[in-house]
Amino acid sequence: MSDIIQILPDHIANQIAAGEVVQRPASAVKELVENAIDAGATHIQLIIKDAGRTLIQVIDNGCGMSTTDARLCFERHATSKIRQANDLFTIRTMGFRGEALASIAAVAQVELKTKRDTDEVGTCINIEGSEIKDQQQCACQTGTSIAVKNLFFNVPARRNFLKTNSVEFKHIEEEFFRTALIHTNISFTFYNNDKLIYQLQSCNFHQRITALFGNNYKERLHPVEESTKEVKIKGYICKPEFAKKTRGEQYMFVNNRFCKSFYFNNAIEKAFSDLLPEKTYPSYFINLEIDPALIDVNIHPTKTEVKFIDEVIIYAVLRSAVKKTLGQYSLSTEIEFNTIEGLDLNPAPAPRGYIAPEPTVKVNTNYNPFSSNNTPSYREPKSNRQWENFFDISNETIEDPKQETLFEAETNTEEPNIEISTSSVVQVLNQYIVSNLGSGLLIIDQQRAHERILYEYYMGHTAKEIVSQQLMFPVQCSFGAADAEIIAEISNVLEEMGFRLNRLGNTVFVVTATPTDMNDDEIQTKLNEIVDDYKNSLMQKFNDKQQSVAMSIAKRLAVKNGKKLKQEEMQNIIAQLFSCRLPNVSPFGKKTMTIMKENELSEKFK
Repeated sequence: MSDIIQILPDHIANQIAAGEVVQRPASAVKELVENAIDAGATHIQLIIKDAGRTLIQVIDNGCGMSTTDARLCFERHATSKIRQANDLFTIRTMGFRGEALASIAAVAQVELKTKRDTDEVGTCINIEGSEIKDQQQCACQTGTSIAVKNLFFNVPARRNFLKTNSVEFKHIEEEFFRTALIHTNISFTFYNNDKLIYQLQSCNFHQRITALFGNNYKERLHPVEESTKEVKIKGYICKPEFAKKTRGEQYMFVNNRFCKSFYFNNAIEKAFSDLLPEKTYPSYFINLEIDPALIDVNIHPTKTEVKFIDEVIIYAVLRSAVKKTLGQYSLSTEIEFNTIEGLDLNPAPAPRGYIAPEPTVKVNTNYNPFSSNNTPSYREPKSNRQWENFFDISNETIEDPKQETLFEAETNTEEPNIEISTSSVVQVLNQYIVSNLGSGLLIIDQQRAHERILYEYYMGHTAKEIVSQQLMFPVQCSFGAADAEIIAEISNVLEEMGFRLNRLGNTVFVVTATPTDMNDDEIQTKLNEIVDDYKNSLMQKFNDKQQSVAMSIAKRLAVKNGKKLKQEEMQNIIAQLFSCRLPNVSPFGKKTMTIMKENELSEKFK
């Protein structure tokens, strides 16, 4: 019998390695930017097209490479970072495995241009699928430029598994954040499809956070700093009132390397215990400085997981440091004079062409102060929800053809019509609306029901024109560069929902109108939440912009469980709910109502 074990050819071995290192375009971005950092660059330029499918290019002003090094860097396990096994326990560089360029070159067309400061000319190498097509001298600036074209061109199955451009761009942007956040001594520029997205100058940590996430983070951050012989902790946490519904803004670094640690994440969340609403998560940006001999960064191909020797001690120090900051700044505030650029005492400029409406006073000329039969000429204040903007008041019995199908599914009854009396309804536990049926009780979850009503209202299913409220004074809203692009992307949908926005610069929008029943002081918060929801929907392959925004607005504006409702408001919820196309479920797939039949109620008393 002949031998059956053989050595794999290099091009196959490289493709297998690429499956571990280059999972998507964002993986290539991470590896190339980290190489630029290790080269001592002070400025790094990232250029992508079609979410990295067509082009990923990283240009740096680092040390560059010689002709021999330029050729050798594409070989597997070729590295300048380690010489012997013991070097693995003193690593302070971003990369060290020597797999990245070989893996990328195995699944893409790569062009490398590099030159050292002492060389007169540089080196240009073209590689396609691990095969070197061309190598020659070229004129280029000191540093290195690597262009990765047509990623996965020779592995069509891998290319087909990539997500939409929006999703892949979000992954690239996240990798950019993880690198740019902590390397504050390096300036970065980021272009997407020839459009400048980020331009970051070298600065301190606080300034880098606000540059990436928006100027409104200046007042949200509290510094965390602690030093022991085991670990040095430095960074920022966000105030508890700015907690997020997702864990998206949780960044932990170990020796300036981003890492994922559910254990240390738990330490921070424990420090925030009893300060956060349910199902919300704190935002933080924290770097841990630890002796490299006490950690192992070589346990995962992407180097995002780190193993610690004294993790229990670090857990305790980290939790105590965060609790100390929360206690220190709960009663006092701090102004960081090295980060505040100056107080802006000028009011926000109105958008071009905007003319403030002239105030008017409405007077009821028929009003008689001595008569007991007077109808006020004003509407209820904004603090009492203006239900009439969403609901038509009706005390009549509802007979909707969709009810029969719903109730047959719920109760298996054969009654052709079920009459619901809205003349008298009761609120239970400030959460459920209970109404009498001929065969029992109808119980409605007020928040889920209102979410369904608003969702169909904003999706146009109720065939009503969306009502906007014009603001007396425009509201200026500031966002991070990424969130500002999302606002611009969904601006048409937001306008269909009742918003009116004008863009000022790259990251500032002026809001001149909002959907009815939104207070001026919550506009920034609601828009931030809509952006967060939209980003999450992208990651979940939910790409219908109108549906995503409508679901978000319905969720944010719906009456919340725990709010006491008037009789009229409860009647209107019931009336409008059964005018919806799908009254039995919320937009998020949760049941809005249930029926307790008469025999079930009687059974409770036996």
